[in-house]
Amino acid sequence: MRKIDVDQVAAFIRAQTPETKIYLGCDSERVKINGAWHADYVLVIVVHINGNNGCKLFGEVQRERDYDSKPGKPAMRLMTEVYKVSELYLRLAEVLDGRHVEVHLDINPDEMHGSSCVISQAVGYIKGTCNVVPFVKPEAFAASYAADRFRSLKVA
Repeated sequence: MRKIDVDQVAAFIRAQTPETKIYLGCDSERVKINGAWHADYVLVIVVHINGNNGCKLFGEVQRERDYDSKPGKPAMRLMTEVYKVSELYLRLAEVLDGRHVEVHLDINPDEMHGSSCVISQAVGYIKGTCNVVPFVKPEAFAASYAADRFRSLKVA
């Protein structure tokens, strides 16, 4: 599995115009391995060149044990997504300063969905650590679409 090379991403972002927009997201999927549940966490950085041209996608997949006891309310796994995207933001903070940056969370605020169980904690954590207001579903395309699809790409 490929890892994000933060230095390579930073160099790419520095080479772009100030109009370039950066979107960070994380998604996860549960997988059962030898009777134990794991989660594949997919982190992505979408660099929208000039804010109106094509994009470059950077990403990685991390597999960890999943200890959520209620699969319908995956609080621990969802908050791990939040922690991971926050850590990624902080690793890139120097190059992100002064640019349009969005953090996208694959969390649905609608109480009909299990992911709503962490909405206030997740939003508060990102506000506190990254000093940005995160986007959630349906506006969180970097998490809901880019990260979700990255794992199936041959580069993953």
